Amino acid sequence: MASTSTPATKLLLRENVTHRVHEYPYDPRAGSFGSEAVEMLGQRLGVVPAQIFKTLVIKLSDGKLAVAVIPVPATLSLKAAAAALGGGKAVMAERSDAERATGYVLGGISPLGQRSRLRTAVDASAQQWDRVLCSAGRRGLEIELAPADLVRLAGAVVAPITTGA
Repeated sequence: MASTSTPATKLLLRENVTHRVHEYPYDPRAGSFGSEAVEMLGQRLGVVPAQIFKTLVIKLSDGKLAVAVIPVPATLSLKAAAAALGGGKAVMAERSDAERATGYVLGGISPLGQRSRLRTAVDASAQQWDRVLCSAGRRGLEIELAPADLVRLAGAVVAPITTGA
């Protein structure tokens, strides 16, 4: 088993936040790492897909990168995310820009422990759960924690940022 130590898990330990780390085998060729997490962890942990969140990096109209954290089954509303982050408009960030700014690889980008802490919005649906899961900073590694801790440590705003929200 590989080490579960990442900048995200180190942050949780340093801040003494109650959490659990879950590891699962992943396919490096997978097209959707979030869907893979849902498939591998949903039944094992007794969580529904909407409790497992994906981290998306966007580029705001001011040219700065930001993060949107939404449930895996949902679709990001770029307009709503930009509005929540005060950025006018948004587009999805280029992979290389996202990896460079966060220090994580695509499919393993965590909203926590990023190289440069980016403005972050967490979808309001997270508040309906007592626990949510998000990337721990490596493919095949997820953190389970209280939504309030995720929001606090990410310095996030909470807003409805998915389509249909």
